[in-house]
Amino acid sequence: MENFVVSARKYRPATFASVVGQRHITSTLKNAIERGQLAHAYLFCGPRGVGKTTCARIFAKAINCLNPQHGEACNECESCRSFNEGRSLNVHELDAASNNSVDDIRNLIEQVRIIPQQGRYSVFVIDEVHMLSSAAFNAFLKTLEEPPQHAVFVLATTEKHKIIPTILSRCQIYDFNRIRVEDGVEYLRYIASKEGVEADDEALNLIAHKADGGMRDALSMFDKAVSFCGSKLNYKDVAATLNVLDYDTYFRATELLLAGNYIDALLLFDEVLAKGFSPQVFISGLNAHMRDLLVAKGPAISLVEFTGTLVERYKAQAAACDEAFLFNAIALLTEADGKIRQSSNQRLLVELGLMKIAGLGQKKNDEVASLTFATEFALPDLVPPHAAPAPQPAQVAPQPAPVAVQQSAEPKVEPQQVKEEPREEVVQAEVVDASQTESAASTRRQRKSKSGISINNLLDGEALTATELVAREAAKSAVVEVDPACEEKVTLAKERIVEHLMKNRPRISVAFRDFEVEGNVVKLVVPSRELHDEIMHDKAELQRLIAQLSGAKGLVEIDIAVNEQIKVARPITLEDRLKHLVSRNDRLSDMIERLQLDSE
Repeated sequence: MENFVVSARKYRPATFASVVGQRHITSTLKNAIERGQLAHAYLFCGPRGVGKTTCARIFAKAINCLNPQHGEACNECESCRSFNEGRSLNVHELDAASNNSVDDIRNLIEQVRIIPQQGRYSVFVIDEVHMLSSAAFNAFLKTLEEPPQHAVFVLATTEKHKIIPTILSRCQIYDFNRIRVEDGVEYLRYIASKEGVEADDEALNLIAHKADGGMRDALSMFDKAVSFCGSKLNYKDVAATLNVLDYDTYFRATELLLAGNYIDALLLFDEVLAKGFSPQVFISGLNAHMRDLLVAKGPAISLVEFTGTLVERYKAQAAACDEAFLFNAIALLTEADGKIRQSSNQRLLVELGLMKIAGLGQKKNDEVASLTFATEFALPDLVPPHAAPAPQPAQVAPQPAPVAVQQSAEPKVEPQQVKEEPREEVVQAEVVDASQTESAASTRRQRKSKSGISINNLLDGEALTATELVAREAAKSAVVEVDPACEEKVTLAKERIVEHLMKNRPRISVAFRDFEVEGNVVKLVVPSRELHDEIMHDKAELQRLIAQLSGAKGLVEIDIAVNEQIKVARPITLEDRLKHLVSRNDRLSDMIERLQLDSE
């Protein structure tokens, strides 16, 4: 049986033209070879499996070729044949991961001195150069900066940031890109044709996307899929072989969420878990799918790394999705993806996110349905705002309970002639004609009492007769009775009120030091919103306290204004508390002096 060679080695590029996805680097190297402008040291950086070592070998063969053609090796001269057969003495490869000591670098320096027996250059390819120790880097500096004329160094690494700056400054740096999905699919299609394998575009897209920009990984997955599927690769079998969620799962999940069908979405998620996939894999894949749908809605569709029929499927589903739905779905999935690593119940977290997204889809469907209803059915004509109300049949109202009402506050009115006029203190019933009733009602809806509650709010949904309304208004008038001498009584008791608050409520006593009285209203000015809220929280208690200390009968109102520009009163410090305690106990000062205590 013929020995099997993996595709990554069998189809390793032998020329610059066959390198996939690195045209900016291969063109530069070919021009440098053609013009004879070769540097003494190169540094190839980039992700794994993108062609760094391959380009280093092609470059070493090309600069030693006896008959180069436009920067490419001829593959016919003795130097090229010896290189292809693996017997060339001009190319030296060193693995820095296992040869990272100072002694290894010293041996390398000894080899650099040897002049090549065939060809013009001795090329030293050092792979994974970032693994060298700091001492090895320092021992390599002098030789790397001023090597012999026949020596060329090519350093390759996947972690450029680990190389010391003194090494970077001595090299020409070439950054290799991740191989795009489109380029990977084209190269996989070429290899499949060479191997006699039939493969659909979706299967090749899945392999290239799973490789994450590395061609070596893509070729390894291709070999694995061929071993499982045989000479025909289809999308379902490749997804099962690579143990990845297929695109159909995400398309189906999006359709269910867009329709607001969270039950089937949860069942689909359960099927995903039954296949052995973790909740994090599902939610991150669905998040990436939503992102691709959002990108596919606009001119940035080139950011969707798919080809062939998959792009058309993304376009079709993106057209059915609203941008707001996609934005909100991505936000919810991103939040869940960030929390899932610390969550003790990952499944519940994902299910909650799916239900929220399904709610977004249901909301969108409800809005569409409401718009459709509005266009199919005509709405009835609205009643003119000033039209007279239809006559209502006479109803027998229950007899209200007896209420103590002043004789002058009970006018005789008809049921349809009552007009409510809320004021700050007293609400009175007035008789109005029927033509002004509707306009007065609209005015009353906009006017509110000082407490923030209007008469219409209190009577909303109740059918009251004129007698009941007058009785309720009279009861309210009795509650808000005001003492005519309230201003004089509160002013005389000002010092007593402040002193009482200083002993019991020192925090809010600052606001009452300079209060003014107008009628039954005590006006305060406070320096902060926090103090305002604290006084409003205890407003009823303070009103009773002022009335009790001043002897005022009836309602005492408190009006508070906030002025943050006034000088804030000095807070109560430890010294203030100490002075207060000393004033109440004379022996405390003697004790402080004898023990030599301070306020702290």
